[in-house]
Amino acid sequence: MDKQGVYLGPRLRRLRRDLGLTQSNMATDLAISPSYIALMERNQRPVTAEILLRLAKAYRVDFSDFGDHTGPDIIARFHTVMRDPILADIDLNSLEIDDLVHSFPGFAEAMLRLHTAYKEEQLALADRSQRGASDGTETSSDPVAAVRTFLAARRNCFPILDVAAERLAAKVSEAGGLVSYFHQRHDLRVRRMPSEVMTGSLRRLDWHRRELLLDDALDIASQNFQLAQQLAYLEFDRDIVAAIHDGNFETENASRLAHRALAAYCAAATIMPYAAFAKTVEARQYDIEGISRVFGTSFEQTAHRLTTLQKPGHERVPFFFIRVDAAGNVSKRLNSGSFPFARHGGGCPLWSVHQVFATPRKIVTQWLELPEGQRFFSIARTVTFGGGGFGAPSVERAVALVCEAKHAEKLIYSRDHPQASSPTPIGIACRLCHRTDCTSRSEPPIGRQILPDNYRRTEAPYGFSDA
Repeated sequence: MDKQGVYLGPRLRRLRRDLGLTQSNMATDLAISPSYIALMERNQRPVTAEILLRLAKAYRVDFSDFGDHTGPDIIARFHTVMRDPILADIDLNSLEIDDLVHSFPGFAEAMLRLHTAYKEEQLALADRSQRGASDGTETSSDPVAAVRTFLAARRNCFPILDVAAERLAAKVSEAGGLVSYFHQRHDLRVRRMPSEVMTGSLRRLDWHRRELLLDDALDIASQNFQLAQQLAYLEFDRDIVAAIHDGNFETENASRLAHRALAAYCAAATIMPYAAFAKTVEARQYDIEGISRVFGTSFEQTAHRLTTLQKPGHERVPFFFIRVDAAGNVSKRLNSGSFPFARHGGGCPLWSVHQVFATPRKIVTQWLELPEGQRFFSIARTVTFGGGGFGAPSVERAVALVCEAKHAEKLIYSRDHPQASSPTPIGIACRLCHRTDCTSRSEPPIGRQILPDNYRRTEAPYGFSDA
């Protein structure tokens, strides 16, 4: 029998506590002294093979219970924490980190919890700071923020609405299209009218004349979407109201915005039914423009729909979606993935979503790396709203889809990407990014002391103390 053994103190202590035993109880069961139990739990004595056999016999536990319960995930998370720039100057090598996590799993878990709380508080502090600088209101009273939180908590996926929309899509197909379905099911005639007649409306339901009017300046994809959204108001209102009730919104404005968001969700789900859309997505390897041609949808509509493919058991790549204007204002943000983004304030200027305005309608892909080492893959392109005629006003915005690096191989855009080995270093926002050498920084990060530049001026906008 091996007398040397291994040091399993924390795991032995956890087993004893899980069994509800004192050191004296376990010592009696194993026919050893309580002091020896205490020494093994403090890693001052090894757990020999003989002791392991006694444990197995006394408590009918598998030897695997004494394996490494920290697991590779905990170790990887701890390595990520130690790469945080605020800890980067601590000289702790990989082997030391592994030993710490193995030997003191409780301390490792405590460290991970503290770091998580620290990051959450950074986000909350940045939110409060940004809010205070703008209008002084709280995030909870912001209807847009409330709806974004509502959608993010559900990963922007509503399976009940998807099922209902698939049924409706089948009925629309049988009727010969959306226009025919409106006539057959709702006795409504669809008419396209000039913009001057619509007087600022894109869509208007006229029950008196039994007409649904559309601005004829809309392109086909936008017309179909407006028709589908009107159908959602007519046929899915009960399901939408039930989903909104689950959100417990504090203000009427938030409820109304959520109602509109879910009606748009139903419209997209009707035009791009879940099963057919997911199948096409796989076949086309997430080629957004190619998928758009199949369903007759716009680039933005298709990208938006990609964020909703998280039905349990039928999940696809989880994406983060954002739409911004040239000034950096965020007008839409959806998250079915794990890409961190500041809820208020501008994003990182090094991210290509802020640069695609220089190359309209061209898809720009980019590998990204956050300060903690997480990598993501980004797809960005400009989209145009409005126009439709000479002199007609239009708005140019940029949209981006982002997924974790582990999913990127499923995307046709990542093939032989020239930047795969050298991702662009970005931060969530300047206030939350501790990259001290970033020359694109617009403001200092929270919690760092700025150095005076009386004798030395750095290339970066700010110099920081290591203290």
